[in-house]
Amino acid sequence: MDAAEAKSYAERYRRVAAHFTRVARAASEETWEHPAPCAGWTARDVVRHLVEWVPGLFAHASDLELPAGPSVDDDPVGAWLSLSDALQATLDDPASRTRRFAHERAGEHALPAAIDMFVTGDVLVHTWDLARATGGDERLDPDEVHRMLVGMEPMDEILRASGHYGPKVAVAEDADELTRLIAFTGRRP
Repeated sequence: MDAAEAKSYAERYRRVAAHFTRVARAASEETWEHPAPCAGWTARDVVRHLVEWVPGLFAHASDLELPAGPSVDDDPVGAWLSLSDALQATLDDPASRTRRFAHERAGEHALPAAIDMFVTGDVLVHTWDLARATGGDERLDPDEVHRMLVGMEPMDEILRASGHYGPKVAVAEDADELTRLIAFTGRRP
């Protein structure tokens, strides 16, 4: 992996994670228990998902050990920042370009590419979930929305079969890309 590609992954994650951080920091104490768009989840559970799922994935498929931060129950923002800062440090480290991620179903990738492929998009969509639950800013980076939407649409059947997405939600043909992305992931915009 060359330096320019690794830098693009690092910058993309930085932008997407910064928005998630802004939404999380703006949440009031009572909104952490508000329902999120993901069935059965609260706003706090959106953070919990990221803080638990991401380290588990990378511990299983790479040598990346992400530090445990504060409990999501006690400090959801701190828990998120601990994870996000560790991911950003990994992406900013030139040595990460030679590290590998190998997963039986997801294949083998350079570690920065795997973070970009599996984490950045998840954080992007979950930013919308967190904002919807807490009354925050639901707008997402239009370039990232476009990139994710055009990347996912051709893989519709594979993504649905994975069980990670519910059925698409119908939207108007002239809906903007954010609305289409959210609906594509099974959420009601």
